[in-house]
Amino acid sequence: MTTDLHPVKNETFDIPGRVNLDPKGFRRDVDSYQETDFGLYMARGADHPRFGYLESWLLPEHLLRVNIFHFRDGINERQDFYIDIADITVQDEVWSTRDLYVDLVSITGEPLSILDIDELAAATSAGLITAADAERAIDATLAAVEGITRHGDDVSAWLETLGIDLTWAESVELSPSE
Repeated sequence: MTTDLHPVKNETFDIPGRVNLDPKGFRRDVDSYQETDFGLYMARGADHPRFGYLESWLLPEHLLRVNIFHFRDGINERQDFYIDIADITVQDEVWSTRDLYVDLVSITGEPLSILDIDELAAATSAGLITAADAERAIDATLAAVEGITRHGDDVSAWLETLGIDLTWAESVELSPSE
């Protein structure tokens, strides 16, 4: 599969400012941040035409950003979780992600879909990321795929064995589309 090559996507999560600076540089107000010993939870509205709310957990030790996109009526996306493989750093109360191109789509009880390996290869060849970055991305992808697969294709069950209990909003209100 060929792909349009794009630069590395960087994102910032400013806890004191209660904002998320998305990869396109847009400042997004955050409804909720929650720090734990294993990661950071974020919940915010989204004016995207396909989804109106986003919940994310940043798990730096595992290079994972686990997302739930709350899709708008009429959008028939089949996914429980969308997982980005990413470098995650924390400085003071500001978290940052640097996307490493590979994504996983999970529907509990079904085999994972692994996306954008071609983008990882192209970005490495083009010098957008280093070979070490690519190796980290592959290692994190393989660890996640193996763990999730060994736990009945259940992301939550796998993460719980690592001492990670992700919690999600009981209900959300979708933001208006742009």
